Amino acid sequence: MFARLRPLREDYPFQFWLLFSGMFISVLGMSMIWPFLMIYAKNKLALPMGQVASLMTVNALFALIFSFIAGPIIDKAGRKWTMVFSLFASSVGFLLFNFAETLQAFALVMAVRGAVAPLYQIGADAMLADLTTPEKRADAFALTRMSKNAAIALGPAIGGFLADISYTITFYLAAGGLAIFAILIAAMAIETRPDGEISRDTDRNPFAGYGQIFRDRPFMGLVIGFTLTSVCATLVWVLLGVYVTENFGMRESLYGFIPMTNALMVVFFQVLVTSRSKHQPPLRVMAAGSFLYALAVTSIAFGTNFWSFWLSMVILTTGELLLVPTATTVAANLAPIHMRGRYMGLYSLSWQVAAGIGPVMGGILNDQFAPQAIWYGGGVIGLIATLNFIRLALQNQRTPTEFVTD
Repeated sequence: MFARLRPLREDYPFQFWLLFSGMFISVLGMSMIWPFLMIYAKNKLALPMGQVASLMTVNALFALIFSFIAGPIIDKAGRKWTMVFSLFASSVGFLLFNFAETLQAFALVMAVRGAVAPLYQIGADAMLADLTTPEKRADAFALTRMSKNAAIALGPAIGGFLADISYTITFYLAAGGLAIFAILIAAMAIETRPDGEISRDTDRNPFAGYGQIFRDRPFMGLVIGFTLTSVCATLVWVLLGVYVTENFGMRESLYGFIPMTNALMVVFFQVLVTSRSKHQPPLRVMAAGSFLYALAVTSIAFGTNFWSFWLSMVILTTGELLLVPTATTVAANLAPIHMRGRYMGLYSLSWQVAAGIGPVMGGILNDQFAPQAIWYGGGVIGLIATLNFIRLALQNQRTPTEFVTD
């Protein structure tokens, strides 16, 4: 990994590498607890899967609402201090999980975290786009994904062993990682919002620009497709841990190596894959990635042991390597500079909407039909996403649009 970074050091400014390093610290803390949060909640509350999964819907609902608010705030007030506030508030949220004893208390903490998380993510995406030129943007997003996934490679494995001992320790470490990153941004980052780039209409009414975005058909087609594939991803990240521990007796310490595999693949292969895929038609790349998501999620229904679930994660991650940096880069390139916060905010809703739909859908399928029904349902969603990207590719052949990554 470090050998790949050396020739790139001079291509990006110091602040890019600050984000790169800070993301590693904060994500390391979060990834030690997030894959196990539903296991923790289900064991502590002793409630059916559908009710426990509804906590993710609460999180996603508040993230959905506040993503609309975050875009105008970031466009008008700037990136830096919005990100700092979000990181500190998220840190406090992780601490509060230690004191949640009821479903209502868990829901309150999930609501707080859902509300503040978009402020950081949208701010970071906008800042990254500010710091890079379009021709370097795909590689920049790939590099930051590599940083985050290097942390995820370590986090779940560490968190799995710590969860066998004490979840409390894990919550404190997660909170610490977020707080450290907030301090780094506050002390060392500079504001990157371009001066004078806010139009008069959006300056008077910060929500005015959303009508234009909803009429941007190429962008909205991208958002719809990415939302559908994100449903597949949320099923895996939220419910797979509970599924394998309850139905196959797998311990958290062993399960932790499955998300770790995802992270290691991103660390070692993301830059290489992006260096090839950015020269291909992006809609075709996204269609291929979506198909792999569908295949991976469906294959979980046939798994019976660690290695079969591990193979499903390998397939899913291959799709992720193709899809995520490509979609994020295209979203940033389609966004006018004076509305970059709004565009990236609406794009970030893909994950929030998916996080609201996926776990509840999976919980209902699990409770009403069978545990394997979770993965059949996810496979159907993934195929619909694939067809959406194929449709966009055919439309783009007839009426070319700036779907570019380099």
